Amino acid sequence: MPAYVIFDIHVDDPDAYAPYREPAGASVEQYGGRYIARGGAAEVLEGDWDIDRLVILEFPSMDEARAWYRSPEYQEVLPIRHGASHGRGVLLEGLG
Repeated sequence: MPAYVIFDIHVDDPDAYAPYREPAGASVEQYGGRYIARGGAAEVLEGDWDIDRLVILEFPSMDEARAWYRSPEYQEVLPIRHGASHGRGVLLEGLG
């Protein structure tokens, strides 16, 4: 069953965030994932959601998504994102 990683990110320092993008994207591909959405236009339909940058990743399974997130490749660059932004992330099981 597919799985989705969804991040709601507010970038505080774009210059400090920039070095995160390329290695993070490479790690997603390395672990079988792909970007579904990455910071494009967004419109709130309900509630008071303050959207800055939504990122949606698709992986073949929950296990593969977890393997990516916990991987040495991603964990190496994650502190860059944490230092330059704040936000939330969730892993969601898709429909099979």
